[in-house]
Amino acid sequence: MHAPVNTDPLACLSPAWARVVCEVIERGEGAYLYAKSGKRYLDFTSGIGVTNTGHCHPVVVEAVRSQAERLLFGQMNCVVPETAIELADLLRPKLPEGLDTFFFANSGAEAVEGAVKLAKAATGKPNVIALEGGFHGRTAMTMALTSSKTVYRAGYQPLPGGVFYAPFPYVLNHADSGLQFVDDEHLSDYCLSRLEHVLASQSAPSETAAVLLEPVLGEGGYVPAPATYLKGLRELCDRHGLLLIADEIQSGFGRTGDWWYHTRAGIAPDILTMAKGIASGLPMSAIAAPRELMAKMGPGMHGGTYGGGSAIAQAAAIATINVLESEKLAENAERLGAYLTERLRVFAARFPDLREVRGPGLMVGCEFAAGATGKAQAGGVAKHCAENSLLLLTCGTHGNVVRWIPPLNVTQKQLDDGLEVFEQSLLAIL
Repeated sequence: MHAPVNTDPLACLSPAWARVVCEVIERGEGAYLYAKSGKRYLDFTSGIGVTNTGHCHPVVVEAVRSQAERLLFGQMNCVVPETAIELADLLRPKLPEGLDTFFFANSGAEAVEGAVKLAKAATGKPNVIALEGGFHGRTAMTMALTSSKTVYRAGYQPLPGGVFYAPFPYVLNHADSGLQFVDDEHLSDYCLSRLEHVLASQSAPSETAAVLLEPVLGEGGYVPAPATYLKGLRELCDRHGLLLIADEIQSGFGRTGDWWYHTRAGIAPDILTMAKGIASGLPMSAIAAPRELMAKMGPGMHGGTYGGGSAIAQAAAIATINVLESEKLAENAERLGAYLTERLRVFAARFPDLREVRGPGLMVGCEFAAGATGKAQAGGVAKHCAENSLLLLTCGTHGNVVRWIPPLNVTQKQLDDGLEVFEQSLLAIL
């Protein structure tokens, strides 16, 4: 007797992948995805902030095609692909002074885990303080550092130890807990005082290697840290002899209107992690740190068979950086991000349950009501948008934020098309 035939074409794929739509995609071009069903989607997810240059940018495609004819892979423990040096030379001028040495890897989680290993090796200290609401990956160590949502950690305890948490300056989150702040300075002072409390009560400076933060919370709700907080955090780390690790995996490469959001505060981290927008969709990430600090991790202390060795991914990253520069995509993100935010705030004035629109550049979050009500609203709006060919994602600890992550070369007309669908979804759901 034969088992019944499963006619679901997606049955062969793990259900661990949650999906915005269950469409099989044939191709992508710019801000659009084209499904086998014939449907065209306006993709404002960018693969969760990956395709900053849009789908299949011709310059990136040509770089991949050309590199494939010369060298696919060069294992970094054995040889050094020419593309690795060229990529490092291109990246260095885009970083704060002193971040001049790189370790290349495949994913953001690998970069964060490597950064934590580097911090521990460099300082000889065992602990790390992460900020509440941060998302840093799904490996065991990065799950331990992640607190944006329990689903990312549930069922996997016990996770690695030596991780402690301090509050992120997220004004609505604190307001929902009954705390009110006059301005960013007071909010920053409060959160920094709570970090000082962690150092006094849970993990002493003598045993704390680093503080890890996303300068703009990603999965935690698209919340930018105030400049006053970033400056205060840099001063606190210096005063206590702690390293500062900035995770700009989702916010980097022009997404916020700057190459890196933390530079708006005039600070530099000791270690910077980057991925997502680095290579327009090919698996690539990097850790950047000063040479003196990176040298604390000797030969064999970190590595990986595929880590950093894909000459194709490196070539894609080189092409991506060149496109970001030549097409002034960070500037486009700043200009059209302001336009998008202004339009969305007009909607917020009409729909009181859309209680905040925030975020720098083209990294914009729309936060709905608190708790389960807001989760239903955000999820309903995103679902209605997808049914009408606009792909948006939700985020936030309570799932009550809709995030806009269009490619950085999006046009105003494409934003207007998306905003029209979003407005109709607000009317349908709220």
